Amino acid sequence: MKIFTTEGIRRIGNRTLDRENISMLDMMERAAESVSFELMSRWRPSQRFVIFAGPGDNGGDALAVARLLALQGYHPEVYLFNIRSAHLSANCSTNRDRLLGTEGVEFIEVTNTFNPPELGRGDVVVDGLFGSGLQSPLKGGYTALVQYINNSEAYVVSIDMPSGLFGEWNQGSDSRNIIRANLTLTYQFRRLSFFFSENAKFLGDVKVLDMEYSPEAIAEMPTDFYMIEHDDVHDVVRARDPFCNKYDNGTILLVAGSYGMMGAAVLATRGAMRSGAGLVTVHAPRCGYEVMQTAVPEAIFEPDRSEIVTTAIDLHHNYSVVALGPGMGTSDETLDALDTFLKTFRRPCLLDADALYCISRRPLLLRSIPKGSVLTPHAVEFDRLFGSHQTDEERLKKAIDVSKLHEITIVLKGRYTMTVRPDGKVYINSSGNPGMATAGSGDVLTGVIASLIAQGYAPDWAVVLGVYAHGLAGDLAAQEHDVYGVMASDIADNMGRALHAIAHR
Repeated sequence: MKIFTTEGIRRIGNRTLDRENISMLDMMERAAESVSFELMSRWRPSQRFVIFAGPGDNGGDALAVARLLALQGYHPEVYLFNIRSAHLSANCSTNRDRLLGTEGVEFIEVTNTFNPPELGRGDVVVDGLFGSGLQSPLKGGYTALVQYINNSEAYVVSIDMPSGLFGEWNQGSDSRNIIRANLTLTYQFRRLSFFFSENAKFLGDVKVLDMEYSPEAIAEMPTDFYMIEHDDVHDVVRARDPFCNKYDNGTILLVAGSYGMMGAAVLATRGAMRSGAGLVTVHAPRCGYEVMQTAVPEAIFEPDRSEIVTTAIDLHHNYSVVALGPGMGTSDETLDALDTFLKTFRRPCLLDADALYCISRRPLLLRSIPKGSVLTPHAVEFDRLFGSHQTDEERLKKAIDVSKLHEITIVLKGRYTMTVRPDGKVYINSSGNPGMATAGSGDVLTGVIASLIAQGYAPDWAVVLGVYAHGLAGDLAAQEHDVYGVMASDIADNMGRALHAIAHR
């Protein structure tokens, strides 16, 4: 599913108007009907609604919502802000005039001083001050109003966007001057900013309202951002050839594990094998021999000359893919081994966990990462590599730049894991649950992605499919253990079921 910028959505809306030969007022009425229906489905006519409308089209939507509520027996209190420094848009003015002729509405047009209504726990505030058309951070009296609403105990519903929040980038915005909604009723599409953890406190629950935008306009509008859902990966999963052998399904060299951290190697190996890899060879210190042979006897164990750390990474076969990092350790010997490997191995590889930590200790190694490689950092690992960042938004911007610069794919792990490609495309994952925030989950993902690359999936889709299937396996595990009881091994054990569910809808 495409994720559009605010400008892209505006263009889609305008093309819809042209194709349907309707006016913006007609579209606003459509939006108001959707919002008012949602409000009426949740609250009875006895509910107190206090509606704040701004001077633009978002305010016009709010005024139309007030009129439709009143026609159904509700008694909304409406405050329209028409102060001297701003003028009502033509559509907002028209909706004001329509509202003035409607019974059951307490309407106040604020042109100068404003005496705010008393708001309590049982009240519903409808925020129609500013939607996605906002051009700059809120200032002046609007900031005081936002803070007044946020400090009340009322339930807040934002139309389109919480006022003060931008659809894409919010760096530099003052969080005190953004509405904190309990419910956001957004139009047609989730916005990019909805996927950043720092904005969750502004959005509350999000419901997307269908605006019946033109399918042709949506299809024609380009974007760099996509949300990956079931239908996006359904056709990617291939059926197994009945005559295949293990080598047809790919071979993996997994450099993982160290003294006290062999569990990471076990989980990565199980993730790889449960997602279809034909053969996995694990290179690890000698201390891992009994662990690996007992926990995953299907894998080949290749011992390092050291008993407790990896000191050399030598390829004795032409593996389909090499993955490095889970539990590998960060000793000087291991760092030297990784340094030598990256400077001599010229095919794409997969780097995670301790491999990323080692690179952060020698930042010049970033230049030695083979083009086309995949890095899978969580937020802390990303910041070690590329500097401190305060928000998910900042990390995504940096990841886009770094991905292009080094021609690598970066998997930013989180609630909405984002796969960033060198061409600037960003794929936002929709599967998964909070139960997956558990030790070893990322190790399983490393194995899964390596497995799909080894099986011959196009590298870009191997990553996107791997992330989605990993999240779905976590969802299946949560069905059995609830989000409180999911362990990384449960995710690995459900990988086969997850891929089957994707392939068979």
